[in-house]
Amino acid sequence: MSANPRWDISRALRVARLFHLVCGVRDACVTPFLALYLRQLGLAAPWVGILMATKHLIAALWAPFCAFLAKSYRRRRVLLMGSLLGSVGASLLMVLVPPPDKDPGYLSCNASDRATPTALPPAAARTVTVASARLPASRHAAGAPSPPGGSRTGTLDAAGFRTAPAGSGHQSSGRPPGYAVRSVEGARTTSPALHADTSGVKDTPGEGALKAGWTALPLLAGGTAPGSPANLSAAQGNARTLGLSLEGLRWTFLLSLGSLVFWELLTAPLEQVADDSLYEYLDFVDATDRYRSLWIWRLLGMSAGVCGISALVGQLECVLMTNGPRGVLHFYGYSLVSTLALLVSIAFPVPICRRREPSCRMVKALSLVGGDPRLILLALTVFLIGAATSTVQNFLFWHMEDHGSSELVMGFSVALGLLGEILLHPCKATLLRKLSRVGTVGLGLGCLAAQLLYYSFLWSWWSVLPAQILSAISSGALWWAVKASVEDLATPGMERPLGAMFRGHIYGGGSSLGSVVGGFVASSFSLAVLYQACCVVLVLWLALFLSIQPRLPQEQKINYSKLLVMEASDTSDSEQGMERDWLVKAMREEYSE
Repeated sequence: MSANPRWDISRALRVARLFHLVCGVRDACVTPFLALYLRQLGLAAPWVGILMATKHLIAALWAPFCAFLAKSYRRRRVLLMGSLLGSVGASLLMVLVPPPDKDPGYLSCNASDRATPTALPPAAARTVTVASARLPASRHAAGAPSPPGGSRTGTLDAAGFRTAPAGSGHQSSGRPPGYAVRSVEGARTTSPALHADTSGVKDTPGEGALKAGWTALPLLAGGTAPGSPANLSAAQGNARTLGLSLEGLRWTFLLSLGSLVFWELLTAPLEQVADDSLYEYLDFVDATDRYRSLWIWRLLGMSAGVCGISALVGQLECVLMTNGPRGVLHFYGYSLVSTLALLVSIAFPVPICRRREPSCRMVKALSLVGGDPRLILLALTVFLIGAATSTVQNFLFWHMEDHGSSELVMGFSVALGLLGEILLHPCKATLLRKLSRVGTVGLGLGCLAAQLLYYSFLWSWWSVLPAQILSAISSGALWWAVKASVEDLATPGMERPLGAMFRGHIYGGGSSLGSVVGGFVASSFSLAVLYQACCVVLVLWLALFLSIQPRLPQEQKINYSKLLVMEASDTSDSEQGMERDWLVKAMREEYSE
C-alpha cells in the first residue's frame, strides 16, 4: 500500500519519542513509590498487596479490551486524550484519601518527620515523647502514621527503640517484655501483659485481621500491675481507641481501593493503544524497523523522572506543608506531567486507514500457547518472573526505608537499573547469539534470584545499589530472550498478539498473585524471609527449566529462501549457494537489532 503523502515519518517519530519520554517521566512520578505511599497511609503489607494485585489485574484484563474497542470504532486518539485527561483527576483522588490518624505531630513538618533512618546512631540517643502506644519509634520516624494512644516518655536507643525511664520495671535492654522486634511489614506481636489487660475484649474477624496489620503492639500500661483497677480502666480506654483506629483503617483501605480502581481503569489502556497506533502507522509505510528503538526513550524518561521527583519531594515537602503524607507530592507531579503528555498526544501519529485483520487474535494466541509445550514452559516462566518481580516493586522500598534510605536513594536505585539496561542493549545480538535464547533466559533467572537473595541481607541505606547493576540482565536481557523466543515460536502474523499476551496477561497475572502472597508472607514473617523464599523458588524453577527444555520436541521451521535456492540450482554448487543465502543473513541481522 502506498504511503499517504500527508504522513511525515520523521515528524511522527519525533513526536513518538517525545511522547514516550514524557510518559516515562509520568509513570516514574508515582508507580515506583505507590506502595510506599500506601504504607504512609497506615496500611499494612497484606492490604497493600491486595491493592497492588488489583492494579495489576485491571491492567492485564482491561487494557487489551479497551485497545480492541478503540481500534474497532476508530477512536484511538479520543481514548489517548481521554485517558491522559482522566488520569489527571483520578490520580488526585488518592490525595484525598485520609490517613486513619490525624495527629498534628505527624502532619506537621518538623525534624522528627523529616528523619528517614529507622535506626538511630548511638550518638543520637535522646529523650523524646512518643505519641503512640502501638508503633515502634522507628516507624514514626520513617513518616508512618502514629495511631492514637497514650503518650510515653523514654529514651531511644541505637536501634530506634524506647528505653524505659528509671524505676519503670522494664528490662534494661530498652525493649518492653513481650515487645516483638519486627520491621513494619505488618507483623503481629504477642505480649503477655497485653493479653492480660484486654482479655475481656473480643475482636471481630475484621478487627483481628486489621490488628495483624500493625507492626508492633507495645505494652499499653507500663509499670502497672495487670490486675489493678487503674490498669483495667486504661485497657478499656485503649480498647475504645483501638476500635476507632480499626474503623479508620477500614475506611482508608476502602477509599484507597476505590480510588486505585478508578485511576487504573483510566490509565491502563494508554500504553497499549499508543503502541498499537504507532506500529500500524509505521507499518503502512513499511517503516516498522524504526519502531524497535523507541522503548529506550521511555526508559530515559523513567530514569530522569524517578530521580527528579525524589529530589523534588525532598526539597518541597516542608515548603508546601501538605495536609497528609509526604507522598502526595508524587501525585501532584504525576498530574502536572500528565497534562504535558496530553498536549503531546494531540500530534501523536494515529493511522488514518484501517487494514483488515483477523478477529479474535487473543483467542488464537491462547490456543497457540496451549498447543506448544515450549510456549507453555515459557509462559510458566514468565508467570513466576511476574510473581517474583512484584515483591521487589511493592516492598523493596519498604525494606530500604527500614534501613534508613531516603527517597532520593530509592529513586537512584531504580534509575541505576534502567540505565544499565540501556547500556547493555548494544550487546543484545551478541548475547543472544553466544548464549542462545534458552541460555539467556537461564542467566536472567539466575541474576534475578541473586538479586532477591541480596535484598534479604541489606545492612545499610546504600547497600541496595550494587545489586541494581544486575537489573540489566534480570530485566533487560531476560525480556529480550523471552521476546525472541515468542517471535520464533509464533505463527506468521501472531508475533505481536502473542507477545502482548505474555507481557500483559501472563506477566500481569503473576504480578497479581505475587502481590497478594508477598503481602501475607511479609506480614507473617518478614521481608527478608519473603525475598529468600522467592530466591529458592526461582532457583528450583531454573533447574527444572534447564532440564525440561532440551527434552521438548524441536520443530524445524521451513526455510523458504533455501528452498528457492535448491529449486533454482541443479548443479553441484547448490550447497555453496545455500551458504551465501543473502535473505537468511539479512533476516538474521534485522532480527538481532
